[in-house]
Amino acid sequence: MFYNHQQIDRKWQKYWQDNQTYKTSEDLNRPKFYALDMFPYPSGAGLHVGHPLGYIASDIFARYKRHQGFNVLHPIGYDSFGLPAEQYAIQTGQHPAVTTEQNITRYEEQMRRIGFSFDWSREVRTSEPSYYKWTQWIFIELFHSWYNRNTDKAEHVSTLISHLTNHGTDKLYAFQNEELNFSAEEWNAATEIKKQEILLNYRLAFRAETTVNWCPGLGTVLANDEVKDGKSERGGFPVFQKKMMQWSMRITAYSERLLQGLKNIDWPQPLKDSQEYWIGKSQGASVRFETESANTSIEVFTTRPDTVFGATFIVLAPENPLVDLLTTDSQKAEVNAYRDETSKKTERDRMTDVKNVSGAFTGSYALHPFSDKKMPIYISDYVLMGYGTGAVMAVPAHDERDHRFAVKFGLEIINVIQNDQDIQVESYDSKDSVCVNSEFLNGLTYDLAKIKIIDEIENRGIGHGKINFRQRDAIFSRQRYWGEPVPVYFKDGMPYTLPASALPLELPEVEKYLPTEDGDPPLGNARTFAWDEVHQQIVSTDLIDNSTVFPLELSTMPGWAGSSWYFLRYMDPANENVFADKGISDYWGQVDLYIGGSEHATGHLLYARFWNMFLKDRGYISHEEPFKKLINQGMILGMSAFVHRIAGTNRFISRNIIGDQETQKIHVDVSLLKGTSDELDTKAFRKWRPEFADAEFILEDGKYITEREVEKMSKSKYNVVNPDEICEEYGADCLRLYEMFLGPLEQSKPWNTQGLTGVYGFLKKFYNLYFNGDDIDVSEDEPTKEEYKVLHTLIKKVIYDLDNFSFNTSVSSFMIAVNELQKLKCCKRKILEPLAVVISPYAPHICEELWSVMGHTDSIETIPFPELKEEYLTEANFEYPVSFNGKMRFKISLGTDLDTEQIETEVMKDERTIQQLGGNSPKKVIIVRNKIVNIVV
Repeated sequence: MFYNHQQIDRKWQKYWQDNQTYKTSEDLNRPKFYALDMFPYPSGAGLHVGHPLGYIASDIFARYKRHQGFNVLHPIGYDSFGLPAEQYAIQTGQHPAVTTEQNITRYEEQMRRIGFSFDWSREVRTSEPSYYKWTQWIFIELFHSWYNRNTDKAEHVSTLISHLTNHGTDKLYAFQNEELNFSAEEWNAATEIKKQEILLNYRLAFRAETTVNWCPGLGTVLANDEVKDGKSERGGFPVFQKKMMQWSMRITAYSERLLQGLKNIDWPQPLKDSQEYWIGKSQGASVRFETESANTSIEVFTTRPDTVFGATFIVLAPENPLVDLLTTDSQKAEVNAYRDETSKKTERDRMTDVKNVSGAFTGSYALHPFSDKKMPIYISDYVLMGYGTGAVMAVPAHDERDHRFAVKFGLEIINVIQNDQDIQVESYDSKDSVCVNSEFLNGLTYDLAKIKIIDEIENRGIGHGKINFRQRDAIFSRQRYWGEPVPVYFKDGMPYTLPASALPLELPEVEKYLPTEDGDPPLGNARTFAWDEVHQQIVSTDLIDNSTVFPLELSTMPGWAGSSWYFLRYMDPANENVFADKGISDYWGQVDLYIGGSEHATGHLLYARFWNMFLKDRGYISHEEPFKKLINQGMILGMSAFVHRIAGTNRFISRNIIGDQETQKIHVDVSLLKGTSDELDTKAFRKWRPEFADAEFILEDGKYITEREVEKMSKSKYNVVNPDEICEEYGADCLRLYEMFLGPLEQSKPWNTQGLTGVYGFLKKFYNLYFNGDDIDVSEDEPTKEEYKVLHTLIKKVIYDLDNFSFNTSVSSFMIAVNELQKLKCCKRKILEPLAVVISPYAPHICEELWSVMGHTDSIETIPFPELKEEYLTEANFEYPVSFNGKMRFKISLGTDLDTEQIETEVMKDERTIQQLGGNSPKKVIIVRNKIVNIVV
């Protein structure tokens, strides 16, 4: 029977869509399973074959859990706000919503063609007002919350106000920007503006001056992962460090919980390690160094307070506010020049550049808290304002960067720590080190010295023991257009949130998507974007009088805002009253299986965990962690092609005859190769781009052979393979099976289109197992034991593989089983029906078709997964190795149900035994059932 994959794919995709086969019910009495893929961003390029890898894996598992009787939630949506659509809008003038809609339509067409079992009715888009209404609502809840360290959770700000009203800051234990001290009387006497200013110090969403990555070319702040080598990843524009008033999220309040929560989730260890390092918990001491300047001191945090006696100078971050106070007139020019230079580096660049130290002297000195010795104060970009206090006590004998700095500037180096070998810079973190050269610590081990010096620091009133975290509060505002508007207006310079009844605050129309002439973000171009406090509505900006009509926040939210909670909205996407009904969110609970890229380790995954914990604190959901099991899929790599152009010419030389020629290596579109070979179609190449129209070629054996290389599949490398073309030529099931067959899900592996033919051949063989010529050939006869064994061997293997997410080995097992059944000429219904069910999660189209031709009218999706029956795997006979005095002489096949006496009887009457004994009687017969027989002569 001809396997018409195109017809079969179209037929069942239409059936699934028409019948809403994968629509999730709200049957809260059934066991649930929530399978989710990381939120896709719909780019204009569409999907290439590397993108569906994780989607195919999650889809297979979702289908498997449905067969097991679970109520499966397997949704899809789009992270549709973002910089790429905005940049395209700037270049073309086309509204981002238009291109975003086009891109989503393209993505959906491609995903439907691959046969994913998504519940399309639950689709969400972060750029839809009905969705970002709730993103704005969560922001408002964060704004009206603070973190109470006594209860170790977020609470509504009203409880903070009550404490301040009755007790001031006495016994207030809160996360805050800076430590404040005032009485209840002072709070109650404060003006409204002063109270709002104080509350901003505690709110979980707050506005403060922050150092950001500012990109003038894009007119916006960029996240660290959007900056490469001091330039914007998009457009390559210079990026500078700049202080700006920005919205931030107080994720630092959750640092300890984020750290401890890693123990309770099934995530890859490297990903956990990344988060643990990013959070960066460290224990040490806060130490105060007085300066020669009146009323100025420097507080430093150190994880090794026992090295304080080796501190010989102080280093401040260039952006530390103390720099302005401590820089002398004679040093201002040098310090300012250095600060300007530092502003061109991102914090990531400063952290990774460990070898190149630089700095400038402020002209001021600090006093050592134990010896009163003068310590010069420098600034250097290796000290970051965001970690600790933005100042370090430099101990050059025991820290590599401090040592490099001291050598460069000729500063004193004092050894105060030694280990069993000798004193060296690398011994700084040695746990078996001992302290020397101090009256307090001489001869003490690391642990004892640390405890004793912290006690001494506290006794002298110059500091205290402290736990510190590397993680910093997350900058939340972006000076962009295509993002969620922040639901805030400004009254007397203070931010106030819009009422929930005014949500969503919709993104207004603007004439241009660039910043205003005054430097305001693009929303400054909007004409109807002001808040009328009296009438509770959005009005024209011309009406702003700062009395009843006030300006709105012009920044928008970052890309991670909408993706920090989307998994919750899928649970109840049409609810207009709450982001998700509590009963429904309690039922779906955590995402049971989450698949996506490891690049989100310290971005999306941290923010999502943070928001989830916050919503739990406030009682809106019941689970602490959002994602129970997480898998990072590897990449599918592309086979790139390169041509070699002779330097300074438009002549191209074939790969194997380059010799000593100086050439330029250029990516070429793999579609310009002839068939599956490495030969370039030179005519097509000349037409590819105008600059190659007059290209000349130096050939080998009449052909131009390209160089090939495996690398990341990317449109920029011209090595992408379109899944539409694969589905057209081989079918969606072949694509699904092949992507799983390439290797373990977590590993990266190269794509080779030629490999599809083997998988396609298997599908044809599997299909024809059910036919005799053009006719269906399914027998009602009872299968043989051998046929049952083939089936149940496969069932056992596939269950094991799926439970261990080993998808590639299942595909191999399918091939083996079909080959064996073909050899047995098996056409039994009791074998072929469960066989189709077992394979259907991987290849749903062909299995739906076979299920149908076998006479069923319901979808194969509704059929329980076949039950494994171990009795079909039990061998009737066991081949015993028979040994004489420990040396195996022959084997004998005996029934597995025989007892030891029966086994001995059968062995002793065997002709080979009689021959080995040669008329002698055995001294002893040792029998281990279903293992060995040993005869001692």
